[in-house]
Amino acid sequence: MAIGSDVKLGQLTRYIFTAPSWKRSLFLIAFLGLLIDGVGVRAWVILPVSNLPFSGTIAFTLPAFAGFLFTKLLIEHSGKAMTWNRSALLALSCTVFGVIITLSAFISKVVPVYLFYAISLAFIFGLRLFVLVAIADYRVPRMLVPAFTQSGVGILAGMFLFPPAAGFLLFALVLHCVFGLGFAILIWLIERPLQRAFRIRGLAFINAFIAHTTDGSKGMEDFFREIGEEIYVPQESLFFRRTTGKGVIFTVPNLHPGPMGEIGGGNLPKILHDNFEEETLVPHGCATHDFNLVSESEIAKVIEAVKASKRDIHYTGTATRSLRLSSGSVHLLFQRFGDAILLVATRSPQRTEDLDFAVGMAIMAEGHRWYPHVVFVDAHNCMTDLSSPVLAATFTATEYQRAAQTAMESCLSEPLQAFRIGVAHRTVPFSREQGFGDLGIQVLIIDVAGQKTAYVLIDGNNMAQGMREVLLEAILSRVDNAEVMTTDSHVVNTISGKNPVGMHVPPSEFLPFVMQAVGDAITDLAPAEAAAGTAHCDRIVVFGSNRISQLASTVNAMLIYVAPLSLAMLLLAFLLSLVAYIVIV
Repeated sequence: MAIGSDVKLGQLTRYIFTAPSWKRSLFLIAFLGLLIDGVGVRAWVILPVSNLPFSGTIAFTLPAFAGFLFTKLLIEHSGKAMTWNRSALLALSCTVFGVIITLSAFISKVVPVYLFYAISLAFIFGLRLFVLVAIADYRVPRMLVPAFTQSGVGILAGMFLFPPAAGFLLFALVLHCVFGLGFAILIWLIERPLQRAFRIRGLAFINAFIAHTTDGSKGMEDFFREIGEEIYVPQESLFFRRTTGKGVIFTVPNLHPGPMGEIGGGNLPKILHDNFEEETLVPHGCATHDFNLVSESEIAKVIEAVKASKRDIHYTGTATRSLRLSSGSVHLLFQRFGDAILLVATRSPQRTEDLDFAVGMAIMAEGHRWYPHVVFVDAHNCMTDLSSPVLAATFTATEYQRAAQTAMESCLSEPLQAFRIGVAHRTVPFSREQGFGDLGIQVLIIDVAGQKTAYVLIDGNNMAQGMREVLLEAILSRVDNAEVMTTDSHVVNTISGKNPVGMHVPPSEFLPFVMQAVGDAITDLAPAEAAAGTAHCDRIVVFGSNRISQLASTVNAMLIYVAPLSLAMLLLAFLLSLVAYIVIV
């Protein structure tokens, strides 16, 4: 299967890294300056303009230290954020470029060192402007002064090292204008595609993303709302009540709990759970990243819709035993409750990924021939790698539809009998970074005529391949039938889209918590009644159909042209620098 553009967008996270400690960066800056002093002193002494023994430290280390210190202070003064680590890494990177450009004068042996040093300072200014616009504040005018801190001190050093001072100052400032304008044009060219396609500024979006990863800011939601669109989706729910014990809601949103962290609907399962008195299980429905909520505030519409669907429901005290069947690569666990049917689908040990909304709607529409309420769950329990969703009319989608149709028909002839339910909820001592969301583990046990079926829900984004089978083997020692699901909560994803349950924590460590929850749910069994309700979630603002693919295509196209555009802009700036040198000198 070809890799979709949405997956390529997720793979861009490999370019994201954590800045090293500022102490390490400053040490390297100081070491680089001293190294130049040591190995290049003879080259500097032979110049007719200077015989200073510590010119490497003066020319590179001191400007870098100034850039490190003043950049953070100036940016925070303007109301934005920047860490010391990033400031130091930027200073170090610019120092390396400055050294390379300046020392290339010795290779040529015919070009004055001060020319290349002045060019290096101008390049540093342009590069810092580009980086600061990307990571701190997308508004170019506001970043001019912070960008100038390192090269500005470098100009003072150049005036000291290369007299006459006025001549070097004029030449360096002219080159700063040339390179600054060049990088400003490059910034405009990079932002243009996203601005034309989505009316958003690409670098402003990057600012918001960095603010989210740094201090949890939700500024990204403003961008999502700009590109979002309203949709109308059904949400099927099973409501269980009993004379003793806590009630249970098993609700399946056809919305995607993403895109990341607390942004949008990333913590949808936990928020839904906390807004109902009953123990609420929120497994994954049929939705891709196109149906990511643009803001956490949109979840309130879902909550109200579920509450409304609960008002006029009719309870029944009967259910069928659970059954299993397979169609090709798709495996189904299904069970009927009165006039509703619950279907839980998986392809494990093959990849189980997001199902497009159209696939789920086709299954539910087919099922409405026999059942007013069709509760269809994507177990989302086997991740092999980042992959594209299952779209309508594909062979895999057809397998899902055939399996669901066969299951719904076969369940019609199954006898309805009285049943009991038991529920348990256990938190786990594992973090989001380890793949576990805030809800931990929830277990719902349905006991019909002595047959116990466990619906185990883990709050996380998918499961590592093979984890489901390990868990099921243990769970089936206590019950007759079972399935393990995940909520697909993206609260566990802040940068990378791949953080499934079982990737960082082996099953031997979290299986005891699963088994404890199963045991608690069995102990909690009590006679129960069930009712189903369909919530109509109206005017929910999500990313929008094909928005992720469009955004990914635009970003990937931009990346193709960034390198040649940057090279062309730098070559033009260097040529203009030579022209300026000829004119001024």
